[in-house]
Amino acid sequence: MSGTLEGKVVLVTGGGSGIGRASALALAREGADVVVTDVVDEGGNETLRLIEEAGGKGLFVRGDVAAAADVQRIIGEVEAHYGRLDCAFNNAGIEGAQAPTAECTEENWDRVLTVNLKGVWLCMKYEIPLMLKQHKGSIVNTASVAGLVGFPNIPAYNASKGGVIQLTKTAALEYAEDGIRVNAVCPGVIRTPMIERFIGGSAEAEAQFVAMEPVGRMGTPEEIAEAVVWLCSDAASFVTGDALPVDGGLVAQ
Repeated sequence: MSGTLEGKVVLVTGGGSGIGRASALALAREGADVVVTDVVDEGGNETLRLIEEAGGKGLFVRGDVAAAADVQRIIGEVEAHYGRLDCAFNNAGIEGAQAPTAECTEENWDRVLTVNLKGVWLCMKYEIPLMLKQHKGSIVNTASVAGLVGFPNIPAYNASKGGVIQLTKTAALEYAEDGIRVNAVCPGVIRTPMIERFIGGSAEAEAQFVAMEPVGRMGTPEEIAEAVVWLCSDAASFVTGDALPVDGGLVAQ
């Protein structure tokens, strides 16, 4: 897929680690200028350094997707610097605390839904008007297999990712005639810092996660990144409103 995004400007939220970092690097590899945003300066700046070290271009803008003022500022900086936004990967998210539905705290519920669902909505709210000016764009949102099938003890996370899928489908229908495609990726069990926190160093927990995957292993952030690149590119020009599982067959069981 060499050069499929040459000359494009792409925004990646949650780009300081995991799937966000891998995707930012893959998008830059394909020729895009990548705007990396994250709440953690160190991670975001490190991703930018890796992009530049590999010969790519971009910038880092710190921001919290759960704060409307931050998102508005980020998109404003993108427009001021580049004058356009061709693609956006709305990836930032958190897992929250683990607990059964009746024991999930209101604080945890509100925080997870605010970051994972409201954050995606806020990003699209400010990305779409900029894309409308150029009558073209591609948005990819990070959902999860947890938005397609149930998992115990993470009710807020499940609800937030199911919401991302429905929000994706809604926006895809609303802006299809404007040349803006909106899709979601639904990662399975991917070896990221989030999964490592779930595992907590337990070999037994790791084995349980691996056992969920029919392919017999966890996925890598780079494997999700390749799906993101494809959805952003013109190779996926007839794909919109899709929630694409990249999951080693997990939801096929």
